[in-house]
Amino acid sequence: MNTRARPIRSALFVPGNREDRMLKAPKYGADALIFDLEDAVPTDGKKEARRTVRAVLERLGGSGPALFVRINGFDSGLADEDLEEIVVPGLYAVMMPKVSGPDEVREADILLRFFEKRRGLEPGTVLIDPLLETAQGLRLAYEVAIASARVAHMGAITGKGGDIATAVGFGWTDEGHEALYLLSKVLLDARAAGVPFPLGGRGWWEIGNLDGLRAEALRTRQLGYTGMLLIHPSHIPIVNEVFSPSATEIERWKGLLAAVEQGARAGGAVAVYEGTMVDAAHAKLAQQMLEWARRLGVA
Repeated sequence: MNTRARPIRSALFVPGNREDRMLKAPKYGADALIFDLEDAVPTDGKKEARRTVRAVLERLGGSGPALFVRINGFDSGLADEDLEEIVVPGLYAVMMPKVSGPDEVREADILLRFFEKRRGLEPGTVLIDPLLETAQGLRLAYEVAIASARVAHMGAITGKGGDIATAVGFGWTDEGHEALYLLSKVLLDARAAGVPFPLGGRGWWEIGNLDGLRAEALRTRQLGYTGMLLIHPSHIPIVNEVFSPSATEIERWKGLLAAVEQGARAGGAVAVYEGTMVDAAHAKLAQQMLEWARRLGVA
């Protein structure tokens, strides 16, 4: 597990060519901000946007939310220039769009190592979040995840009529059945590769439909993701709440641990807690959940 990784419940996209929005964004309470140099910036504005993002990173970095930058894809010919400009103290992670396989991640790792050295940063400082938005990338999710020790956040982001829907050909349903296999497959691959905090889900695009957002966030957490990518500040409080362990959950995990420990002291390998048999495997999960809660600052 990458020890530099932070648990992230909410990650808000912010256009990389809007300095005012980037400087204002920390006040909304997201765990992470994603300064976008890809889709949010027109081609003729990308050079200036790089400089703007770098200035904001230098101003905001070091405290508050984790700062990501979504660079342009390697097939655009712009990724290396993006990385050269934005690898500065304060950058938490690079988000790579439309990753189709592990070679792109390895190439990014090499470039990051070079630019970290140039800037006097410790090797491995900047993490990687590969976005899997192509059929090939989804198929090779495990290979992508193990391509670099920097990969700390990864997940399928299916969207509503977006890149993955186009690549795979599915539609959108309220229940999310069309995306269940892809979300589960990528999550399993990420966990098998040791990715500590997978960010993903279908996302949510109806800005004013907060009930729908809450239902989608609950589905995403139940699948096993630890956070979501967001497009609007009004979505942050709900997503932070859904992806935070509740007081009831925390007390249940503590009680389960106590029951297993008491059973072990009595010479037993199993115990009964709240009418259910529990053992060391349940205790290990409870410990992991409590550590997650502590890192979020809610336990």
